[in-house]
Amino acid sequence: MTRQESAPIIVHVVQQPVRSTTVGDVLIGSIGLAAVLVLAAVLAGGVLGGLLILFKAWRNRVHDAGTPDSGTIHIV
Repeated sequence: MTRQESAPIIVHVVQQPVRSTTVGDVLIGSIGLAAVLVLAAVLAGGVLGGLLILFKAWRNRVHDAGTPDSGTIHIV
């Protein structure tokens, strides 16, 4: 059997260029994150406030205790 000599195979690995992060990218990301957190806080506050109002109305209806205007705040 004869052995065939072959030339070496050379492979050049070319990597894709990496996109660098700019100051603008960081600012846009941080502003977006802050907006999402503010929106979540407003929604959570609204839900919790509504639940407290409903709980107080339910408690006043069930217990019927106190003076008639104990739940009313009079601001002059």
